[in-house]
Amino acid sequence: MNPRLDPVLDRSVLDLTVLDRYYALALQTRCDTVNDLATVGEVRARMRQSIARVARELAASKAFIGPDLKLVVLPEYFLTGFPLGESIVQWRDQACLAMDDDLYAELGAAARASQVYLSGNAYELDANFPELYFQCSFVIDPAGKLILRYRRLISMFAPTPHDVWQRYLSIYGLDAVFPVVETEIGRLACIASEEILYPEIARAHALRGAEILLHSTSEVGSTMATQKGICKRARAIENLCFVVSANSAGMYGAGYGVPSQSTDGMSCIIDFQGRTLVEAGFGASMVANASVDLASLRAARRRVGMGNLLARQRTELFAPVYANTVVHPADLLAGAAPDRALFRRVQADVIARLAAEGKI
Repeated sequence: MNPRLDPVLDRSVLDLTVLDRYYALALQTRCDTVNDLATVGEVRARMRQSIARVARELAASKAFIGPDLKLVVLPEYFLTGFPLGESIVQWRDQACLAMDDDLYAELGAAARASQVYLSGNAYELDANFPELYFQCSFVIDPAGKLILRYRRLISMFAPTPHDVWQRYLSIYGLDAVFPVVETEIGRLACIASEEILYPEIARAHALRGAEILLHSTSEVGSTMATQKGICKRARAIENLCFVVSANSAGMYGAGYGVPSQSTDGMSCIIDFQGRTLVEAGFGASMVANASVDLASLRAARRRVGMGNLLARQRTELFAPVYANTVVHPADLLAGAAPDRALFRRVQADVIARLAAEGKI
C-alpha cells in the first residue's frame, strides 16, 4: 500500500496519552477562488496567500481560545473554490495539489506553529490515475505530518474512487477508502461536504472506530433548517460521535459569479447526543469553538441501554440488500478524463432504470 494513503495507525505502537477533554474549532474562513486566474503560477500564489491567512487566523484563534485548543477544521476547498465551467482537464492541470505537494508542507508548518491537529479539504492529483483528480480531506498532526487522507466518495460532477473502483481497491485497499486515525485527541475521520447526507459514509467510519467526524463543507447559509444541518445532528446521534463542521465565510473572486455569501455561516460543533454545542453566525469567525468531552463519549459508547444506538446495530440485516442492489454503478471512468456531462447522463440512466424496476 502507498504509505501516504495508509490511514490506520495501530494504537499498540503509538503510546498515546489520550486527552479526555479539549477544545475544537470549526474555523469559518473565507475562500479566495482561483477561477479568474490564467496560469498555474497565479493559482499557486493565491493558494499560498490563503495558507498564510489561515496560519494567522489559527495563531490568533489559539491565543484567544486557549492552549487547550487541539483540533481545527477548515472549510471545503478553502484554497481554490470549485470548478465553474472548467473541464476536468483544466481543473486537474491548474488547481490541484500533488500528494507530496509543498503546499501541504506549508499547511503542516501552520499546524505545527499553533500545535493543533488541522483538517481541511483540497483537490488532489494521484500518479496512479493521471487523467483524473480527487477531492481530498486530510488531517495534519501538530508535528506537521499528514496522517490521514480521505478521498470523497460521492460527488455529482467530479471523479471519485468509486468511478475507478476495482483499480483503486487493487492499489490502496479498503482501509484507504474509509480511513480512521487514532490520535491523542481521539479517533478521527473525515467526511466531505454533502456526504453528510449519506448515513452509510458516517456509519462506515464509525464501525471502523471513528469518534470525531471532521466535516469540511461549503454549504448554503440560511437562518432556516437546512438538509445538511439536520443530517449533521442525525449522524452524530446515529453513531454516538462528535461532528466538527466548518463552512466557508463566503467565496470571493473576480471569476466567481455566484453571490459571494451564498455559502456562509453555520459552522458548528455537535456532540454525540445531537446537541449543537456552538454555531457561528455569518462572516469570518472563530465563534464555533467548544469543548470536546471524549471521556463522556467513550462512556456512552460502553453503556448498556437503549440509547447506545451504535452497539445495537444489526448489520447482517442490511448487508444482503446492499450486496444485491446497484444504484449508481461503479467503474464508470477509464482512460481519458470524461466530460462533466457524463455524470448527468449517468444519473438520468440510473433514475430511468430504478423507475423501470418499480423502485422509485
